[in-house]
Amino acid sequence: MVGVEAQRLFKDANDMLDKLSAEKMLNPRGVVGLFPANRVGDDIEIYRDETRTHVINVSHHLRQQTEKTGFANYCLADFVAPKLSGKADYIGAFAVTGGLEEDALADAFEAQHDDYNKIMVKALADRLAEAFAEYLHERVRKVYWGYAPNENLSNEELIRENYQGIRPAPGYPACPEHTEKATIWELLEVEKHTGMKLTESFAMWPGASVSGWYFSHPDSKYYAVAQIQRDQVEDYARRKGMSVTEVERWLAPNLGYDAE
Repeated sequence: MVGVEAQRLFKDANDMLDKLSAEKMLNPRGVVGLFPANRVGDDIEIYRDETRTHVINVSHHLRQQTEKTGFANYCLADFVAPKLSGKADYIGAFAVTGGLEEDALADAFEAQHDDYNKIMVKALADRLAEAFAEYLHERVRKVYWGYAPNENLSNEELIRENYQGIRPAPGYPACPEHTEKATIWELLEVEKHTGMKLTESFAMWPGASVSGWYFSHPDSKYYAVAQIQRDQVEDYARRKGMSVTEVERWLAPNLGYDAE
């Protein structure tokens, strides 16, 4: 830790974290689920049970369209076994928050004109949510899903993500369309189990929250969908049961053409 101010900030953050923990002022919550699943095109069918005869939901995904000589155009659905292969595969989903109390604590500091601790408590809530997401992913890999039971990584290796599997989040580069969070909320009954909510714009409440999918395929990786064309937007709209105009609104940063 370099510098007097940096040392003071580090100490203040740890003191605040100790207080939040000791007095149970901020209580992380989360829910996780693992489901039988198979790929159908660029979608992932999610089944009620191992008979795989009843589809309870569908996770919709987008494929890279930028031409890259010698490289595949990835879609997250590629990391789940195709339905026609006859192979039983799975997908996971999760939602965690650093604590429903985040806003109330921040508001209390604001009422005292204490902007320093208001910012501090929000920053700590964010870090707790991310730490919870990382911890839960490790438990999924080693225990709940158990596809990597012998994983034994150092903290540095965990930070470098030297493990099998990924946990991409709707709204981020590999799955940039935010409304897919609703599928996670439905599958896991997130609000019922954690109190976390989705706003009309599909932002998560509390702000210190993380949600996403679990993929176990050894070749699964993070990437950016980047620019897509109207043909894929039309196909995605059809699969989602949405209008092209609505999909264009949600995917505006990814459009490789001028929307009408």
